[in-house]
Amino acid sequence: MKPTLLVLAAGMGSRYGSLKQIDPVGPSGETIIDYSIYDAIRAGFGKVVFIIRKSFEQDFKDIFISKLQSHIPVEYVFQEIDKVPEGLKVSPDRTKPWGTAHAVLMAKDVIHEPFAVINGDDFYGSGAFQTMADYLNSLTPETKTLHRR
Repeated sequence: MKPTLLVLAAGMGSRYGSLKQIDPVGPSGETIIDYSIYDAIRAGFGKVVFIIRKSFEQDFKDIFISKLQSHIPVEYVFQEIDKVPEGLKVSPDRTKPWGTAHAVLMAKDVIHEPFAVINGDDFYGSGAFQTMADYLNSLTPETKTLHRR
């Protein structure tokens, strides 16, 4: 089974002023995420899961569904401040998502294979994706079980 790429893209980019993870940066309007997914596919990843906010859903689908649908399966998972483990309470004053650990937790129901996590607004380069894919593909059934605990 090929590994999954989990893309953290729920941040608002408040200092930047918009959703920088979907702003075009390439000569033909490519986003940083486009470059990351291209490199991930070439390295051997088999699925992409986006962690986004529900309010960003349509923007992400408008940009990525048509680009990716014939190349790699894509799923969307939502990180919202009220989605917390049972027994925890959310302060009514909280306005920002909980962070990386919370985002990864939101993907637990859609990722059942080894996976790597990246930030949607960072550029990693093809070598990083190849290193991640090589490592994840080298896991034996025994080490996969150890990493899932």
